[in-house]
Amino acid sequence: MSKLAKDAASFKSTLARQDYTSWHSQPKPSTSTSSPSSTPGDGLAIAGEGSSSTSGKKKRPKPNIVYSQPADTGTGTNVNTQLVYAVNHLKSTQNPMRLQDLAIVTNTPLDTDSILLEKFKAHDKVQYDPKTDLYSYKHEFTFRNKAALLTEIQRQTRKGGGISVRSLKESWKEAPQAIEELEKEGEVLVTRTMKDGQLRMVFWNEIKPTEEAGGLPVEKEFNDLWHSLKVPNDVDLLKQLASEGLQVTASESVAPKGPTVKKKGKRGGAPRQRPVRITNTHLKGEIDLQKDYAAHSK
Repeated sequence: MSKLAKDAASFKSTLARQDYTSWHSQPKPSTSTSSPSSTPGDGLAIAGEGSSSTSGKKKRPKPNIVYSQPADTGTGTNVNTQLVYAVNHLKSTQNPMRLQDLAIVTNTPLDTDSILLEKFKAHDKVQYDPKTDLYSYKHEFTFRNKAALLTEIQRQTRKGGGISVRSLKESWKEAPQAIEELEKEGEVLVTRTMKDGQLRMVFWNEIKPTEEAGGLPVEKEFNDLWHSLKVPNDVDLLKQLASEGLQVTASESVAPKGPTVKKKGKRGGAPRQRPVRITNTHLKGEIDLQKDYAAHSK
């Protein structure tokens, strides 16, 4: 038998002995009995170890920088930008401030820049007290307690409107808490946002919550009954009205206007009136030549 035939016979016998039922169920070959020449899987394991050693190196963290956005440089160098920073900080504090302290806190040259100082003093929301040499923000309201807040709400309600709670909070930070207390006492009426129930507008309650005058909140039973009622759709509403012998009120329909037809001919509207040139100057003062005289009937 030739060498080629022997190799083919040994290869076939190896395939017959090989078990292909489950590759994953085969036990891993032990490192003591295996040799690098007989097991090709060792080469893969060695390569995996080399890759794990190379991947074990620490990578440099990428800086979280968004280059499309400008960097925050504080108050900037523009005079108007510095003015906005100074006025906003004065608005956020409740106490008056010295010019030097305001310049240090806002990092603006208020005490050295004459142009910035002139614009700051001329601002309509900045108030200066020459006696104390202090600057303060000119709020829309000047109350600082609950009684003065109620007086301001009453004054505004008598004019025919309420007050925004946001504007009251800008003048006094404790205003929302005081408004909720006044609401529980029945002194004011409050409207809230539908999304999160935040205070929106406040009105003075002219009718005090007493049994004689009224003004007491509606009981929960009637509130539940009211909200349990559902408005029927258009089809069911027409059927219910018809069953009760009622009709739907028809809105007054506007008659449609016909399309405007342009007359054929010359463009434009009325003919242009040209001035009449009078040549018979000897008749001036006796006959008005610009008038049309009709012929006398016999």
